[in-house]
Amino acid sequence: MANSNTSNNSIIVRRSTNYQPSIWDYDYIQSLRNKYVGETCTAQSNVLKEHVRMMLHKVVDPLEQLELIDILQRLGLSHHFEGEMKRILEGLYNNDQSGDTWRKENLYATTLKFRLLRRHGYNISQGVFNIFKDERGKFNACLCEETKGVLSLYEASFLLTEGQNMFEELRNFATKHLQEYVKQNKDKTLSAMVTYALELPLHWRIIKFETRWFIDIYRSREDMNPILLKLAKMDFNMVQAVHQEDLKQVSRWWKNTKLGENLIFARDRLMEIFFWSMGMIDQPQFGCCRINLTKLGSLITIVDDVYDVYGTLDELKLFTDAIERWEINAMDRLPDNMKICFLILYNFVNKMAFNLLKEQGFHIIQYLKKAWSDLCKSYLLEAKWYHNGYTPSLAEYLENAWISVSTPTILMHANPITKEALDCLEEYPKIFYWSSMILRLTNDLGTSANELKRGDVPKSIQCYMNETSASEKDAHEYVKSLISTTWKKVNEERAASSPLCQTFIEIVMNLERMGHFMYQYGDEFGVQTEKLKIVYYCYLFSPFLTPRCKTKDSILLLLIQPIPHSKM
Repeated sequence: MANSNTSNNSIIVRRSTNYQPSIWDYDYIQSLRNKYVGETCTAQSNVLKEHVRMMLHKVVDPLEQLELIDILQRLGLSHHFEGEMKRILEGLYNNDQSGDTWRKENLYATTLKFRLLRRHGYNISQGVFNIFKDERGKFNACLCEETKGVLSLYEASFLLTEGQNMFEELRNFATKHLQEYVKQNKDKTLSAMVTYALELPLHWRIIKFETRWFIDIYRSREDMNPILLKLAKMDFNMVQAVHQEDLKQVSRWWKNTKLGENLIFARDRLMEIFFWSMGMIDQPQFGCCRINLTKLGSLITIVDDVYDVYGTLDELKLFTDAIERWEINAMDRLPDNMKICFLILYNFVNKMAFNLLKEQGFHIIQYLKKAWSDLCKSYLLEAKWYHNGYTPSLAEYLENAWISVSTPTILMHANPITKEALDCLEEYPKIFYWSSMILRLTNDLGTSANELKRGDVPKSIQCYMNETSASEKDAHEYVKSLISTTWKKVNEERAASSPLCQTFIEIVMNLERMGHFMYQYGDEFGVQTEKLKIVYYCYLFSPFLTPRCKTKDSILLLLIQPIPHSKM
């Protein structure tokens, strides 16, 4: 516990969590240099892209077309060839409707086509897998001999929606045989890909982050295309250079606010929040969006810590009231630190709304104010639960927690939102709710132990244990099952007609995927206890090991260290 403000001759005792300072020094960030910039790199990249464009036009075999699209996506290059890829997928989908024969009895071809078409929004039926069943309705045992096809089947099974029970059977079938294959370790490259998939399926991963690992895997494959590999490395480094400049800019903003220096009770996690924003939207042209999302995430983190750590219950009621009223004079009764929080938040939101009105011609302030009001009210309810020693039911907890995890607030501030989409933002769209639930549950799996030690409210795991008398292990498994079920809802909403543009939908999807990435091995956001160390070259010498990188190591791999020139 830590003593703080003195008011009316009484000392207010405030909680202290002893958050560690950031391991990413301002001067270190500003010193970052990347040589993959300028006209020479751009010209070389353009030449390689033209070669790939010709490949896409020349390839005519349907399976080769699908494999090329899949590789382009996993190498992080697909955004350069969206038109060509759409043309190919459209043709394959239309051919599927008329009854193609090239993929029949080919598990790999069927599953790859299914996954890519569904991934790109085409409505393709699960019935395409019936051909692999025997007369008893069971999947043919001989399929397990085709490991590449079984792996593709496993990945495809995660694009299921509600009511598609065949997929559950498919996933169980594939998982069992892949686990057996890993034990045998026959093919080193394929075993690495199977192990990687079993840890987390491709559909739940951030493709940009997976790219760095896949480049090393692809380099070792017998069918490796040197043009694709060279372009992937160059593009990775060029995009990294753009991200570093975005990071420097937002780092200067953070230093100028002095929030990290003045509000020492709160987490200083600018680098991790930028990394999160990069995961949500990585394309170079969306630097402004990344910067705004990083500023927003930093402010959300501080306000969260105001409610969890700093404020008394009476102060938190006043702060919540100030946010709801959205008036400068509403902060007069707040302690100084909370005045700083309110004022910088007030100015940030109003400036963002002004820029949208000026540049895009629509007024969004009412939506932003509502999002912050809802968020702070959810924080206040959790604070009341904590101060009253109350453990809610799981349903009661989740009804509040999908707001308190901040997904609606983040997404309401995320560009690109179009004018046409504003009407559906009067109430949070369903995809906001389901995506938020995944982020909440993945967060709880990774952070609840540390947060309970700090004296936080019970999370979903503890609520379920309290309600059902389940063991902690069983509670963890139940929460994992909720995540899997909720992904079906997300897949369904993603495929539904919506005024939200595709880029925005991908931001929504990537936000929940970041939950898997950031909390898969514990609280990789709040906890910073180790000094920064370079692990990059150790990783490169062992590309076949499944990468269980700490967040700081992932930042080094993806944001700081370019792929070495010797490997270009």
